Amino acid sequence: MKAVHFGAGNIGRGFVGLLLHEAGYEVVFADVDRALIDRLSAADRYTVHEVGPGARDHVVTRFRAIDSGSDAAGLVDELATADLVTTAVGPRVLRFIAPHVLEALRLRPAGLPPLGVMACENAINATDVLRDEAAALTTPDEWRELSGRAVFANTAVDRIVPGQPEGAGLDVTVETFFEWAIELPPFGAHAPEIPGAHFVDELAPYIERKLFTVNTGHASVAYLGFLAGHERISDALADPAVGDVVRRVLEETSALVVADHGFGADEQAAYRARILERFRNPELPDTVERVGRQPMRKLSRRERFIEPAARLAERGQPVDALLEAIGAALRFDVPADPESAELRHLLATEATPEIVRGVTGIEAGHPLFDRLVAVVDAVRDLT
Repeated sequence: MKAVHFGAGNIGRGFVGLLLHEAGYEVVFADVDRALIDRLSAADRYTVHEVGPGARDHVVTRFRAIDSGSDAAGLVDELATADLVTTAVGPRVLRFIAPHVLEALRLRPAGLPPLGVMACENAINATDVLRDEAAALTTPDEWRELSGRAVFANTAVDRIVPGQPEGAGLDVTVETFFEWAIELPPFGAHAPEIPGAHFVDELAPYIERKLFTVNTGHASVAYLGFLAGHERISDALADPAVGDVVRRVLEETSALVVADHGFGADEQAAYRARILERFRNPELPDTVERVGRQPMRKLSRRERFIEPAARLAERGQPVDALLEAIGAALRFDVPADPESAELRHLLATEATPEIVRGVTGIEAGHPLFDRLVAVVDAVRDLT
């Protein structure tokens, strides 16, 4: 069995690639980082080090690597005969992967079962995005034929993989906890065997519970911790002022998760408490700058702050803590992060309503719009 995984970075090696290896797949890592591909090609193993309760080391072998930027033909050959394709590249990169997947489906040998495609990204229905990007590159008639050669299944993934210490090489340090939920209906009776994953009939509850708890919470700690002068996530959450706002943010998003997806209030409270305990793990050397990077993506319409805030505001429910976290995100000032620099430029040059519309996707007339305008104005007054 063979799986092609796009994204050979820490998450690719320390989470998805590890689980695919343990499921018995030969893993072909595809990445545009030539130096990383060369290191993988020269190695015959790397180790994933867990930290936390029940931690152990996992040795990963039986992998290969290919430069997806310079060897498109070789990549398509690998994809055309693969059993699975997975990604951990960031939602905005999926459009660059779509042409390779499309060409692989065109060349897929007759008689092979459908290619399983799963985008493992921190985004809602990321696999649908990848599928639609591929479909847009062909005609409706051809896509009807090609789509039968693949199964596109959405997933929800959760594992904290912090920035790695200097000199770690290919080894990766991760937390012990992980979750990989995959929607079952697209596969029917032929779901792949991945012991570390679990298949669910309806994925949306798991995606939104994770996005609005883990991702909203993690980013809130990062942005509030940055303003408070903390370097590490664990130190930021230990700050009572930061911890109080994060707690209130997650109480607001939990109200949405419970209302929309049927999780019990006690069940969601326990999930929320477990997430916060993971963030407090001092053995994970994660930094507020790493977690906070790409603030414009994190402030976009369907992401971890604006989506829950918009839906809560539409129902007249509290969003005060979410707005406080959004204000902190707008003040994330890290010149080395391109999105932070772009945000600084917008705040210095654009009218406030245009910033709200352009960054958050919320239009005038929406119940959240005026409150976002007030947040942006308050941030501008401080800069």
